[in-house]
Amino acid sequence: MCRRSLSLVVAVKIVILLVVLGCSSCSGPEETGTPSASAPPATAPSVAAGTALRLSPVASGLSGPVHITHAGDERLFIVEQPGRIRIVQQGSLVATPFLDIVALVRSGGEQGLLSVAFHPVYHLPGTPGFGLFWVNYTNTNGDTVIARYTVSSANPQQADPASALTLLVIAQPFSNHNGGLNTFGPVEGPAGQRYLYIGMGDGGSGGDPQNNAQRNDTLLGKMLRLDPSLEAQPAPPFYTIPPDNPMAAAGIPLGTIWAKGLRNPWRFAFDPVGGDLYIGDVGQNSWEEVHFTPAGTPGGRNYGWRLMEGQSCFNPPSNCEIPGLERPVAVYATSGGRCAIIGGYVYRGTRLPALTGMYLYADLCSGEIFGLAQVTPGVWQSTLLLSSGLSILTFGEDVQHELYVGSGDGTVYRLVAGQ
Repeated sequence: MCRRSLSLVVAVKIVILLVVLGCSSCSGPEETGTPSASAPPATAPSVAAGTALRLSPVASGLSGPVHITHAGDERLFIVEQPGRIRIVQQGSLVATPFLDIVALVRSGGEQGLLSVAFHPVYHLPGTPGFGLFWVNYTNTNGDTVIARYTVSSANPQQADPASALTLLVIAQPFSNHNGGLNTFGPVEGPAGQRYLYIGMGDGGSGGDPQNNAQRNDTLLGKMLRLDPSLEAQPAPPFYTIPPDNPMAAAGIPLGTIWAKGLRNPWRFAFDPVGGDLYIGDVGQNSWEEVHFTPAGTPGGRNYGWRLMEGQSCFNPPSNCEIPGLERPVAVYATSGGRCAIIGGYVYRGTRLPALTGMYLYADLCSGEIFGLAQVTPGVWQSTLLLSSGLSILTFGEDVQHELYVGSGDGTVYRLVAGQ
């Protein structure tokens, strides 16, 4: 059976959402290159600086928890793949969903409601972004939708489902490789804007048969960047293009392209300290990879797919290098029970000081959690922090920058110290 092409089977928890992250075809050239970036060790050392880690349950009984985030306050928001957003408050799962758009969503396999991004001042009454958030989902036609919603004026625990404004509808030629993450970047732009970044997969199938990730005439296989400020654009399409986007002159929608060469970025995150960008990009057959983009780097980077998978040529199978190609800072082989990378966050909480500054990521199938650090300029090292035994679907972060994982067993866990 092809790796990363299994169906969503509730009875077999370990394979839940396997297809969310990988291929629907295992065709492609054999990979023979040796990565130069540091790969995760095969066995677990003593965790960072002797700190033992464990996962503490926070909420259970969830349906495909594929994204975990906050809205600037102590609440935890959990995105369920079928089309709901749930709230955990004071340690309890709120019974009524914050948002329920199940009727709008095609869910299953790699499709569904995949993320939510709250405006950075969502929680501050009287500000222009108060109560605004953006979701990323696949609609009943299987296409990606980026839509903005507003919290209910009568109940802060519920959104107004009638408030939807659609920014983008992106046609998907296949059902897999949807990317699916919306998140706000660091302060940037001429007036200190916080732009919305959107990770788009290459459109699916296997091996990117349409070469979407390298083409400039499609949003697939790209990192998009847009300004969703309604002050700037109060009418459709409800966003503007940042003037320093590399293709800004192309207009809407191609002007939203900020970088290309991505296969299926599940997930990416900005370091809260400094704003560096980390991307976990799921590989095809052989290599999983992490990309690093320093804060302040201009747009226009090419992360390599489908020319390369990890550090090795993919299509063409040799002589694939082109000027400006951005190599990953870390890769690992899909062997020994590992199958697909789950991108995480740079740890900036206070409960686990030994992890401060580490980028945490995981593997879907093995359940291993790794920490990646730049030990000297240009030299990166991954350390195995915890073998969880879970099918990890996503990482999450609360307002205090403590980290969480969502599991295929329908449980959200917090990363804590202890055996």
